[in-house]
Amino acid sequence: MREGAKVARTLAGAVLYALCLASVPAATSDQNNVGKGSLVVPAGTILPVRLNSTISSANSRAGQVITARVMQAVPLASGAEIKAGSKLVGHVVDVTPANAGTPPQISLQFDKLIAGHQIVTVTTNLRAMAGFMRISEAQTPPIGPGESDVYEWLPTVQVGGDVVYGQGGPVMSENGQDVVGKEVNGGVLGQVRAKAGTKCRGAIDGNTSPQALWVFSSDACGTYGLDHVSIMHAGRTDRAGVIVLISDEGKVKVRSGTGMLLRVNASVSGN
Repeated sequence: MREGAKVARTLAGAVLYALCLASVPAATSDQNNVGKGSLVVPAGTILPVRLNSTISSANSRAGQVITARVMQAVPLASGAEIKAGSKLVGHVVDVTPANAGTPPQISLQFDKLIAGHQIVTVTTNLRAMAGFMRISEAQTPPIGPGESDVYEWLPTVQVGGDVVYGQGGPVMSENGQDVVGKEVNGGVLGQVRAKAGTKCRGAIDGNTSPQALWVFSSDACGTYGLDHVSIMHAGRTDRAGVIVLISDEGKVKVRSGTGMLLRVNASVSGN
């Protein structure tokens, strides 16, 4: 009986959350084609990306170009959409190798979004990042299917602890008490939540639209599955947009395939 009541609460919460998602304006075909208009990415928009190349405090140099791929379609409150496969372009700002008494650091910045035929200048900060293995784990059900189970309906665990209940199903918080999102093709949509004990915030600048979170939890914050690497400066304030990573061993190394949850501080549309 208790299990049945829990399922009922989950479904009821999912219905309420679906109504929230439905309040986001539907995109028309012209709005989806960002090459036909001026794309504006509101502050607070989450960009879930995967790093295309390895960066290291041992080998990377200031000025080195870096790119990342948008891994899930990003809906915007205007009804427009940043398509999956769009590209973020940035560069290495500075590299500090390990010295006596000084830990190694690498600074980077993403400042251009290429979507369709448009280039949008953006300022972003880093909310969370995860290694390739943690991303793979989030996409794989922790328990194999039984004889009558459908693989696509098996639950998976997001980076950060939220649980996704199958294809098209609700996303529950780690404690199982709150519906925080919904599974969609290529990831999840959910409202970003603050994480207690950290500097990671919830929605900012009034941007309460459901965000594309890919494999990350709604309150994911910091680093996951990246041994010895931590975020020294997220790029929110004081050199806004500049992300500084630090290591407690000989070098900072972030491999190709690392996932990042970036949040837009501001953007300027362009051609």
